[in-house]
Amino acid sequence: MSNIQTPSSGQRYVVPLITLTILFFMWGFITCMNDILIPYLKQLFSLSFFESMLVQFCFFGAYFIGSLIYFVVSSKWGDPVNKIGYKKSIIAGIILSAVGCVLFWPAATTSLYGLFLTALFVLGLGFTILQITANAYVSLLGPEDGASSRLNMTQAFNALGTTIAPVLGGHLIFEFFADGDSISPQATRIPYLIFAIILLLVAVFISTVKLPSFESSDEEKDVKGLGALKFTHLRLGVLGIFCYVGAEVAIGSFIISFLEQEQIMGFTESISKNYLSLYWGGAMIGRFLGAIYLNHNIDFGKKLIYMVGMATLVFLLIFSLVDLTFSQVSFFLVFIVLNLLGFLIGKAAPARTLAIFAGINVLLLISSIVNTGAYAMYSILGIGIFNSIMFSNIYTLSIAGLGKYTSQGSSLLVMAILGGAIVPVIQGALADQLGVQLSLILPVVCYVYIFGFGIYCSKKLKHVEQTGPVAGGH
Repeated sequence: MSNIQTPSSGQRYVVPLITLTILFFMWGFITCMNDILIPYLKQLFSLSFFESMLVQFCFFGAYFIGSLIYFVVSSKWGDPVNKIGYKKSIIAGIILSAVGCVLFWPAATTSLYGLFLTALFVLGLGFTILQITANAYVSLLGPEDGASSRLNMTQAFNALGTTIAPVLGGHLIFEFFADGDSISPQATRIPYLIFAIILLLVAVFISTVKLPSFESSDEEKDVKGLGALKFTHLRLGVLGIFCYVGAEVAIGSFIISFLEQEQIMGFTESISKNYLSLYWGGAMIGRFLGAIYLNHNIDFGKKLIYMVGMATLVFLLIFSLVDLTFSQVSFFLVFIVLNLLGFLIGKAAPARTLAIFAGINVLLLISSIVNTGAYAMYSILGIGIFNSIMFSNIYTLSIAGLGKYTSQGSSLLVMAILGGAIVPVIQGALADQLGVQLSLILPVVCYVYIFGFGIYCSKKLKHVEQTGPVAGGH
């Protein structure tokens, strides 16, 4: 991409960057609310696991449908974002997301599961537009050499949203707006109406802020057909994104049900939601650590100091958010240390680090399947911190060396977020037949594939191993 307007050195973008950071926070928060909606709707409508996983199917299926439409339109008539601009595209995505939130009101009022799914699909379409536009837009808000830092910051706040959502969202739906001890069909109306109002306020504010504009180069505009698919590592990476998003979403969707089982912990939803925050909070810790360790401009000694300090601060932040004692969360310190060791063994090489983290998650999932009680719980919650750098590493490795096909390859990778729709539904069907614990064999298969992709790229993409990707999230 080439900027056609570059902000002068005296121009400040602190306020718009803060605004977009709020947007990323809300984006992560509302996405993670799905993990609260699944047990809520399962009880409300007496659904099977398969039926309840239609929540993720509709939400993440919208990513695929939206990206496919975008890809077709772009290939035939030109890039829509380039035609109307990134600012207007982001505002359109926010408004569509707000409409999806508003649709929860009639869904809750009529108590129709189909309307809930429709609302989630519309919400997912809005987030698809944001996925395509917002990350690139953040890179414009200041000097080019600081773009990675800004993206890491906004992605970290996205992860903060996914960490807070289980605690705050769970409290609103299971407790504050619940009808006594029973699940109320009205419990989602006010929370999602508030989300819609906040999103619209962010859209209004962004519309008043002057921001730089940019467009694709002539070479990128002229790209036709499916030339990106001639690259083997991109084709493998598309499946890698599918597996990663599918596994991460499926595990998060089942954690509350997993911890409710008597052979595991026998927790209620109000307790389990706090542990769910540890799963998503781990991703936030790992992204901060990855942003530091994969930065080749910091010497090794300072990296270790920064990483230990950052891990401590973020852990304390998570501890302050959850309604758990220190003894109940202290086990997570073991995973932080293990995560640091994983980075050290990976030696800042993205493909090698990806393979290491995927391999660790395979072992943690097997432990979750064969163990009971606290050991099973610790194992499944530890997966989040090793998910942290997977999206960014798979994404960067996949588009390495694509040249003029980079944008086309990127759109194919966004389509692969479809994994978040397909894998949870398949796991739901497995859970109905085999039980929640044994259904975790499906994400095991996903991480085994990611492990293989990391090994492949470490051998085939030597130049990427020397430069490294930008840490971030999805």
